[in-house]
Amino acid sequence: MMMLFQPPLPPQYAKLTEDEMCLAIAERKRQLGSRLVILGHHYQQDEVIQFADFTGDSLKLSQIGAKQKDAEFIVFCGVHFMAESADILSDDRVKVILPDLSAGCSMADMADIDQLEDAWEFLVEECGANLVPITYVNSAASIKAFCGGHGGACCTSSNARKVLEWAFDQGDKVIFLPDQHLARNTAYAMGVALDEMVVYDPRKRSGGLMPEQVRDAKVILWKGHCSVHGLFTIGQCEEIRRTDPECKILVHPECPWEVVQKADLAGSTEFIIKTVRESPPGSRWAIGTEIHLVNRLANTSPDKGVRSLAGIQCLCTTMFRIDQRHLLWALDELTAGRVVNQIKVDPETRRLAVIALERMLANVSAQPVAIK
Repeated sequence: MMMLFQPPLPPQYAKLTEDEMCLAIAERKRQLGSRLVILGHHYQQDEVIQFADFTGDSLKLSQIGAKQKDAEFIVFCGVHFMAESADILSDDRVKVILPDLSAGCSMADMADIDQLEDAWEFLVEECGANLVPITYVNSAASIKAFCGGHGGACCTSSNARKVLEWAFDQGDKVIFLPDQHLARNTAYAMGVALDEMVVYDPRKRSGGLMPEQVRDAKVILWKGHCSVHGLFTIGQCEEIRRTDPECKILVHPECPWEVVQKADLAGSTEFIIKTVRESPPGSRWAIGTEIHLVNRLANTSPDKGVRSLAGIQCLCTTMFRIDQRHLLWALDELTAGRVVNQIKVDPETRRLAVIALERMLANVSAQPVAIK
């Protein structure tokens, strides 16, 4: 599991006001100029996103960062696996920095390489499965590399269907990790029955499965999930239908299958943004995704009614660890000639992870599509 420790910041950062931090960050950006690129994920808080040179989802940002030929430093305001992807796709001379090392991803941490190697031995050697491994980009570089080295590929929530279609052309079965919900929702939308899917639990012997269950399955779901999207429920959907029947429910496919079935639409973050922006004035939306994005959509589309599907704050707490203080500290250190919190993927892991990413990009369109 990826658990990195972020040392406390020097005490002077605790004394700074927000105005002081904003002025200082702007000055550091001016001093570093084109040598610096700041990437901000959609789920990042507004206080940080205002300083991003580019915003987007994790893979899009990594691709954009890699195209900035003058950049020496990429500061990724996201989580650890995103910074790894940026390092994988960038030139060796570019240093990728995560302002707070404790900004991990609970979903990515639900699958580590030792667990996957154990699973592979059981599924392939004991069950004789002709298996293709697919990993969501929300995974560690080591997991991406495993998939690249074993005939598999990566996917995003935008192109998961295309990648699964490709995988079924390569083998009899797919193991999809680490998010069981994206896999289940995508495969079901493709016509795979629920009883053709089984869940592999890495915490149990043989994943909690018998060999005959593996042989009968078409999709093997890794038991992982997003802690944010797991907070949305069918009860919340039913409450919207009861109190505001004209309101459309739009959710991310990392939500549980039951929630996606209750929704009007389900799709990636980019799909959610596009759908709301292109909807007619006066339309109303209850959105099942991270609260910072929902609030940003509400603020940028004031002619529409945008609210969270849940009555609770569905917050990505690890993303929230990237704040102005940590961003300023990282930029202060860069300005002083010191690189802190560099995220570096070893060459062999990088080589194999690139194969998994290239297989995805060779077989799919970048256009965001709905799951439902």
